[in-house]
Amino acid sequence: MNFVAWMIVACEIAFWVVIVLGLFTRYVLKQKKAGLFLLALTPVVDVVLLVVTSVDLYRGATATIPHALAAVYIGVSIAFGKSMIQWADEKFQQYVTKQGTAKPKRYGMEYAKHYAKSWFRHLFSYIIGAALLAGTIYFVDDVERTASLWHILRLWTVVLGIDLLITASYFLFLKKDNRGTAPKNNW
Repeated sequence: MNFVAWMIVACEIAFWVVIVLGLFTRYVLKQKKAGLFLLALTPVVDVVLLVVTSVDLYRGATATIPHALAAVYIGVSIAFGKSMIQWADEKFQQYVTKQGTAKPKRYGMEYAKHYAKSWFRHLFSYIIGAALLAGTIYFVDDVERTASLWHILRLWTVVLGIDLLITASYFLFLKKDNRGTAPKNNW
């Protein structure tokens, strides 16, 4: 595994460590401002990964799948970061401080709409990641050195399309609740 691949792993770990430290500081140590500061550091992780990847390519490295995954990671982190932090916050309150409550499960049209919002976040992450990949391809300006970037971009486009089909299916075939009944279609 090359240096960029290790940096992706390190950044993912750092992302969650910063979140856990922020939540711990906020709820256990009762330091809301310090906790907010730590949570606000999560974009710094993305910047570090972007700089490391850019410097590696600038120095003449051939773009590899880890370089492409760095762009994907940054796109996903930006698009889903706030919702991931919110999810972690809710779970931390629920399991550590015993203050939060579990959200009720979604079914039917409510589930379909929620999944559609998630797809739009996926689209947003795709736009960010694709822009980073396209910018890198343009910057490097060498087809052989950027073949992996093109490969991941094409693959991600297919995944986004499949996710759209899955999203549409939730509107056509409403998710049933635990009793086996589906809510009426309120279009």
